[in-house]
Amino acid sequence: MGNNLLLFDISKEFEGKRVLVTGGTKGIGNAIVLRLLNSGARIITTARTVSEGLPDSVGFIQADVSTPEGTEKIIKDTLEKFGGLDVLVNNVGGSSSSTAGALALSDEDWMNTFNANLFASVRLDRGFLPFMLKQHKGVIVHISSIQRRLPGNMTMAYSAAKAALTNYSKNLATQFGPEGIRINTVAPGFTETKAAERLIERMTQNSGNDYNGARQELMNALGGIPLGRPGKPEEIAELIAFLASDRASYITGSEHTIDGGTIRTI
Repeated sequence: MGNNLLLFDISKEFEGKRVLVTGGTKGIGNAIVLRLLNSGARIITTARTVSEGLPDSVGFIQADVSTPEGTEKIIKDTLEKFGGLDVLVNNVGGSSSSTAGALALSDEDWMNTFNANLFASVRLDRGFLPFMLKQHKGVIVHISSIQRRLPGNMTMAYSAAKAALTNYSKNLATQFGPEGIRINTVAPGFTETKAAERLIERMTQNSGNDYNGARQELMNALGGIPLGRPGKPEEIAELIAFLASDRASYITGSEHTIDGGTIRTI
């Protein structure tokens, strides 16, 4: 009987599920889209610019999720196509601010970072939660970062925004758990994506290191990675697929770290 619990058809795990993944044209977001699509989900994703690399079956909304106008468009277009939503993955995030520390950050830098990493999720959650409440079920996954626990002067605003996102997510899960809605946070460590490469390139400008030196500097700043390498987008996507699935039906209000062992504190 116990063995039967482990038997499921991964190709049909999300069959019929309506899923929105923000920022799904590249990096971790794209890995999430492909993982859920291959498990039968109906998917819409978003980005600021049009991507030609998405499968034809994936819906696409061109919008800037860091703005109120962008989130309004995403909510409106998604509901017009799906009539509701079963899974929301708030993946968009990152930082384009200076890595030179606190005195190099303007008010605009702080607001841009918080808009992308916190308020985008707040606005989308607020738009889709009423529909999840009507159906008495739904899943929301927020993509945070281990930097909310390992703040550094190179990514100060980003670290603060992700700390706020984790706090907000926990509060939201407590409020809506009784309504059958599960809300969790995933905190990746250093993952080799194009966005990570751009951050390393900015670091080279401030530190004088070459790319490999700046890459190692970033790994060192995080305290090292016991597994000896950065993560892969597909590994993050696999954890998110589990949390979004019925296999995780008793998991809510939790942060799930996936960082190769970087965080060593209990």
